[in-house]
Amino acid sequence: MIGLKSDREVALMTKAGEIVGKVFERLEGQIIPGVTTKELDTIAKDVIISLGGEAAFLGYKGFPGNICVSINEGVVHGIPGARRLKEGDIASIDVGVRWQGYCADGAATFTVGGISKTAQRLMDVTERSLYLGIEAARQGNRLSDIGHAIQSYVEENSFSVVRAFVGHGIGSKMHEEPEIPNFGSPNRGARLEPGMAFAIEPMINEGTSDVEILEDGWSAVTADRKLSAHFEHTIVITQNGPRVLTSWQKKKR
Repeated sequence: MIGLKSDREVALMTKAGEIVGKVFERLEGQIIPGVTTKELDTIAKDVIISLGGEAAFLGYKGFPGNICVSINEGVVHGIPGARRLKEGDIASIDVGVRWQGYCADGAATFTVGGISKTAQRLMDVTERSLYLGIEAARQGNRLSDIGHAIQSYVEENSFSVVRAFVGHGIGSKMHEEPEIPNFGSPNRGARLEPGMAFAIEPMINEGTSDVEILEDGWSAVTADRKLSAHFEHTIVITQNGPRVLTSWQKKKR
């Protein structure tokens, strides 16, 4: 059973989503060679607290960071620490915020200085696949249409979709029903209705779709150690189409 959010709940999630966006806007200019992933975590924490929110990831099942920072072959759940970013890296940042009991979740992959053409194309395809998935999250469509839209585009571009991690429902809890795979056949699963709220988050790999978990018990990396990218938005389905709650203003390049 997929719960439907009331106008009040959507308003609270919208505020949480605005804070997620402010974190990305602040971090974008700080993701440069030499910065540590812990320093990025501290910046994110300061933004969240200054805006009256809570870092939804901190302490979640024991996670020790305010945000997740996954570099290059890192897929998701990277723990912030002493690692310094270097020229040519790509950095996937995942941010969760709670506002007055309701959550929003977003992710984006950033360049660190100049990057390879392959890395840029991977990022572009991953971000585009997110928006194709969002476009499929419309009243009357079925749940699997989201993942089918993502998978079709990604595989047309010769990249692979991670199977081990998926999107999810979201609301008063960070992870609610249903799971939202980034792959699958169309026209399956629940019929989508206004009030459903989802975190859609394709994690796309340069090579194999397989992942491994490192010794810290959290950090997921590509099994072949090739690159991975991750983009995510929290959305709510409305009668007029999907509404993104975690949008933010990117700097012009």
